[in-house]
Amino acid sequence: MVFPRDNARFTSLLDRAQNGLVAVFQPLIRLDTMEVVAHEGLARSTEQLGNISTPELLNLARAEGRLGEFELTAARIVCRAFAAQATHGRLLVNLSAQAFMQEAIKPDDLLAALGSGGMDLSRITIELTERDIVDEPARLAHALGHLRAHGVRFALDDFGNGHSNFEMWNEIHPEVVKIDRYLIHGLSKSAERLAIVRALCQVAETLGADLVGEGVEDIEDLRMLRELGIPYAQGFLLGHPLPQTIDAISRDVRDALDASTLAVLPRPRGPVTQRPMHLGHLVIEAPALNTRHTNHDVIALFSQQAELHALAVVEDGRPIGLINRRVFSERMAQPYTRELYGRKSCTAFMHEAPLLCDVRQSLESMADILRGQDQRYLSDGFVITREGNYLGLGTGESLVRRVTELRIEAARYANPLTFLPGNIPVTEHVARLLRAELPFTVAYVDLNHFKPFNDQYGYFRGDEMIRLLAGILTAQVNPRCDFVGHIGGDDFLLVLQSEDWEARCRHMVELFNQRARHLFAEEDIARHGIVGEDRHGNTQFFPLTTVAIGAVRVLPPFPGHPETLATLAARAKRHAKRAQVGFYLLAGEAPWPVQVEARA
Repeated sequence: MVFPRDNARFTSLLDRAQNGLVAVFQPLIRLDTMEVVAHEGLARSTEQLGNISTPELLNLARAEGRLGEFELTAARIVCRAFAAQATHGRLLVNLSAQAFMQEAIKPDDLLAALGSGGMDLSRITIELTERDIVDEPARLAHALGHLRAHGVRFALDDFGNGHSNFEMWNEIHPEVVKIDRYLIHGLSKSAERLAIVRALCQVAETLGADLVGEGVEDIEDLRMLRELGIPYAQGFLLGHPLPQTIDAISRDVRDALDASTLAVLPRPRGPVTQRPMHLGHLVIEAPALNTRHTNHDVIALFSQQAELHALAVVEDGRPIGLINRRVFSERMAQPYTRELYGRKSCTAFMHEAPLLCDVRQSLESMADILRGQDQRYLSDGFVITREGNYLGLGTGESLVRRVTELRIEAARYANPLTFLPGNIPVTEHVARLLRAELPFTVAYVDLNHFKPFNDQYGYFRGDEMIRLLAGILTAQVNPRCDFVGHIGGDDFLLVLQSEDWEARCRHMVELFNQRARHLFAEEDIARHGIVGEDRHGNTQFFPLTTVAIGAVRVLPPFPGHPETLATLAARAKRHAKRAQVGFYLLAGEAPWPVQVEARA
């Protein structure tokens, strides 16, 4: 909203703000104790000001050059109301850099406003808002020193959005940094947000600042903040801004926070820093032909643009064919071909079913083309379209190179075949559960007689079987609390918190053994196996591939190292394979006092 300087009605609003604003307070909690330790004081307009919103009042004050004056008025009202309630904890007051750097406002003016109603200055934390760009953070830091000398603390507001930045953080040295709700909302479901917030935790520890997660509206996000070690949180889940302060958050929130399961961390399909790439980044701008163009025109274009590997043929803007340079040149080099076909339509030598791809299609999705049986893209390339209309061309070489680079990079973070997390993420998740001291189950999943199947049918079919198993495992777990890891080859590890974990494991075995049969030839299904060579080169009959799951139930007292559990789970898996049963729960002595039972 724009407020002209000569608008007397709006200017008078600022003059009436002294009696037209009321204070509301939103609680801030300490996550390790769930206690309310502070309130953020906010000014709201009343009917006397026409219920105009606070952002509109701030915009008006800025337009009139009276922002600092208006903020001091709001601060007086907030401090007076907070002091009158005689509540415990700290008060957070919003002020922008204008309140400190505007020459008309003196340090004593600030101290007087914050001390309204007898408010103790040592209980005040000023939130430096991001309403204006601060060109001289060092000068602002000097101005803040007058209030610090009286016990006032400072918080950097909305970090991660607006004008809050690392230069401000480093120059001002705030006692508190409030992480913007953009990074907090959906934190438990976003690997990218989680990576950024983790980095902020390291910076905060180095620079000696406490972090506050703002805008918390989801219980899973609150749990994630607590697990990350962020000490404070604020948001509608914990309390809305109200005229009266509160002493405690609701029992429902406290009970939900103390759930008996630990959420699975969100994971990226590749590195969290990976930029999204689509076919638009591979497009080659190339002229297109229509059905009226002749083969002489094709020869001319290929001669003029030696770098072109192909030419598209379009009709009403939509691709109908592709002319491969090599194929076309070989045909035209044959005796009398140029004389016979030179003046005929270019459609004579075009491929009538080119590979069409939309410009917005991701490179990762193009991996299916690389795995497919139709390998024309290697020589012809492909046509890139936008909403069905011709846009340009792409080469098979550039596609293979970029997809390969993405896969190599992604392999550092997940298994390149299934994109499930590998050994390191699995170990980290088990370590989280051990630290939380929550009961869970570790299950080792392995295929029986997979090598003979892979030797008989080839790696392509073998990869298909592994992807089938991965799909069944991920579909049958509870994604909120169960973890599926792919630790190599046909070996998977499940970390389960679901109460019905055993039923889920048995159902996984049943589903895989049914669906895997479709990967065998009919004659192998009829004789219930295949004839192949064992590891020593001897001919042998092998049953159809099935799955074996060995499980270990982890209960108090808990072991100290995740590796112990992986060893026991592998032992349980070996028992399952030897006993030729689909599921086996380990029994017997363990390296640590674990409660186990035998049940096949």
